[in-house]
Amino acid sequence: MTNQHSNTQGNRSFILTGIGIALIVAVFVSPFASSDPDGLERVAQDLEFEDKAIEDAPANQLPFYSVFEEYALRGVPESVATPLAGLAGTVITFGVAWGAGKLLIRPSAQANHQQGEE
Repeated sequence: MTNQHSNTQGNRSFILTGIGIALIVAVFVSPFASSDPDGLERVAQDLEFEDKAIEDAPANQLPFYSVFEEYALRGVPESVATPLAGLAGTVITFGVAWGAGKLLIRPSAQANHQQGEE
């Protein structure tokens, strides 16, 4: 039982450390990202087909389009728009991954695994 508690504590520390590092990068490092176009935008510019993009692209219809613009949060001062978008994106991504993990792990599989350790 002590070994299981130790594993749980180790996992929790590992996850919290990982989230902490991801949040630091998202909030404090993201404002220093290059403003140069990314790979796809650069190729579109080089091959001169960037103006042929669909004006009313399907991505513009998604719910989060009204919240995010490129890599920034809409409706907030420009100086904090990118860090806040990084914060929101990191938290949302972790939440989705954690939730999917909880849904996909069957309780019976966990119980069988725990019984095997005893």
